[in-house]
Amino acid sequence: MYLSIRRGEANPGAAPEIARQVKDGFVPIISEVPGFKAYYMVDLGENMLATVSVFEDQAGAEESNRQAADWDKQNLAPLMASPLEIMTGEVVVHKAG
Repeated sequence: MYLSIRRGEANPGAAPEIARQVKDGFVPIISEVPGFKAYYMVDLGENMLATVSVFEDQAGAEESNRQAADWDKQNLAPLMASPLEIMTGEVVVHKAG
């Protein structure tokens, strides 16, 4: 299992609009990437947002990063104070309830 983690700073007050656009526009796209398992967006406070995408394999995680980069440039750039930091890696410990 692989995760892609993206983190960035939103413009002040823009987090709710970013969440709406991601839910309506990006989630349907990423959920079609082969190997997709789950997607989460987290409001970290102080205009910081993070997302976690879960995939069965590295190829899916990397494809999600490509699609996210394109989608973010077209849709979220005016709402973001900084570009997203993107990290991808293999899950080495996992426990689900």
